[in-house]
Amino acid sequence: SMKRKLLSLLILILAVFVPTTIYSWPAPQSSDDVKTSGSLKPDKVRIGKSAQATILVEIPPGLHLQSSKPLDKFLVPTKLEVETPAGMKAGSVLYPRAVIRQLKFSKSPVSVYEGKVLIHFNVTVPSNYSGGSGDIKGKLRFQACNDDSCFPPVTREVKISINVE
Repeated sequence: SMKRKLLSLLILILAVFVPTTIYSWPAPQSSDDVKTSGSLKPDKVRIGKSAQATILVEIPPGLHLQSSKPLDKFLVPTKLEVETPAGMKAGSVLYPRAVIRQLKFSKSPVSVYEGKVLIHFNVTVPSNYSGGSGDIKGKLRFQACNDDSCFPPVTREVKISINVE
């Protein structure tokens, strides 16, 4: 029937044109655009010694994260929880210095992280440690925002392998 032919033609036209329009507009940003990774120095740790773990958070232009100490109690702080292999000890988490910004949607200034952000903590392998190598798990909870609004908070797991020698 004519209706069916028109419909299939319409579907064909959509199939041809829609993908190009999707790619030509910048995709709306979200928390997924924030990249996280972890590293350890030194990467081999002797028993009785410590290593410094670093979580790198890469925040693309146009986005920021609420800092570990937001100025407004309704905003969600960036928080790292660390889980070490049994027997190892993690030191306190050191957050970077925040940037104070004045944003469109907020009357008062906000305390945020932008760009490349490094969060550090030490991991100690005690002298009586009897385990092998393992994974340090960092659970990073953060709220990403742009100049207009904030996205729901997310928790990202970052694994760092620790080699004991």
